[in-house]
Amino acid sequence: MTANEPAQAVGFIGLGVMGRGMAMSLLRRGFEVTVHNRTRAAEAPLAAAGAKTAASPAEIGGQVRVVMLCLSDTQAVQAVLFGPEGLAQTLAAGSCVIDTSTIEAQATRQYARQLAERGIALLDAPVSGGQQAAEKGELSCMVGGELAAFEQCRPYLEAIATRVLRMGDSGAGQVAKACNQVAVSAVLLGVSEAFALARSNGVDPAVVREALLGGAARSFMLEKNAMRLLQGDYRPGFRAELMRKDLRLAVACAQEAGAYTPVAATALQVLQAVCNTGHGQDDWSRVGWLIDTLSTPASADPATGGEPGGGA
Repeated sequence: MTANEPAQAVGFIGLGVMGRGMAMSLLRRGFEVTVHNRTRAAEAPLAAAGAKTAASPAEIGGQVRVVMLCLSDTQAVQAVLFGPEGLAQTLAAGSCVIDTSTIEAQATRQYARQLAERGIALLDAPVSGGQQAAEKGELSCMVGGELAAFEQCRPYLEAIATRVLRMGDSGAGQVAKACNQVAVSAVLLGVSEAFALARSNGVDPAVVREALLGGAARSFMLEKNAMRLLQGDYRPGFRAELMRKDLRLAVACAQEAGAYTPVAATALQVLQAVCNTGHGQDDWSRVGWLIDTLSTPASADPATGGEPGGGA
């Protein structure tokens, strides 16, 4: 978009940690953004940055032809699309909904069919990269849906992501996101177990990390999330309860398709335990704390309030 081109209008619904960053990225790229959030107070920072606000999804649908969603689960997406004040009530034929939420692939396919009956396209476009990438507009976006809709919406997608790939037809984006969550959870569990193994043998896990970064074990999880484990920093970037939800979706998707995913099933059990111990609102890196606690319950570090894994 150049300085001489009119601003493209886009609606954005769902202003949580990820959605807020994506909406801000759209504003920085010069889009005319109208936002809505169920908790209306979350709209204030966007309004201060120049966004318009709307009282309901239906109000947004009456104003724009492209709407992006970033919602917590399948039920929330269904309500925003088809509820009494939903987008489907007001979006015009030829419009497109870009859903960056992580939800059930089968539900996505059903919603796409329902919207298509009204002449509205749906792209499932879940993202990966975390809060900082959302704030910088540097996410990775995995897209499912018709090619024509994908090409039409590419400018909006490229405003929030540096990597935008069409994975296939409707639901393929959600399947790809499930693959992502399986892969990253497997790596973080491996890193957590490596640190627990080091500690139980009297070896500094921070030094182990430095050694592993120079070899085949190098990964994003080892570079980033591992520091949370070493520092005992579990302030939410991506909450444990949300990763539990994502892995439930991934395991269910695997079971439906006949894929064998024992690592994902194990990671889901560990995340369930994290949530059961009252840490569902913490960052999902808490899995490392739990593994360390179960491995060496007597090694709590007094500097971190009696919780293992807080110092190196």
